Amino acid sequence: MSNNALVINDSCEVILHFDLKLEDGSAADSTRVNNKPAKMVMGDGSLTKNFEDCLLGLSTGDKKSFLLNADDAFGMPNPDNIYHVDRTKFNADTPVEVGMIIAFAQPDGSELPGVIRSAEGHSVTVDFNHPLAGQNVTFDVEILDVKKVDVKNSGVN
Repeated sequence: MSNNALVINDSCEVILHFDLKLEDGSAADSTRVNNKPAKMVMGDGSLTKNFEDCLLGLSTGDKKSFLLNADDAFGMPNPDNIYHVDRTKFNADTPVEVGMIIAFAQPDGSELPGVIRSAEGHSVTVDFNHPLAGQNVTFDVEILDVKKVDVKNSGVN
């Protein structure tokens, strides 16, 4: 390479646009909708190794499309993330409708989104798995910027 463009490696910050599509071609997510690119640091654990491996070697301006199977994208649904909640925990402000996504307050003050899968009698089944768990997905990425990051404090030798 004659230019000075950084190539994505294990110690880079990457700013990119992505379009996420399901196997049927329908759009699941896109950073282009609100023109807010994603920012990530390679190797920080926020992405799966396979996703990161697909980005290695790319540089600013590159575009790439890759398919990730469910294990490498958002994982498989975990039955331990499905809960049965008593209907009395819901009120008039939060009607129970199958398919609805509701944010549940956590003890630490954060919120966890759950999808209502069924409602029978006094029991409401809420699924806290990622909505795309179990799905194979295609990522179309466009690399906007690549920066070197200081990894001396990350414990990596």
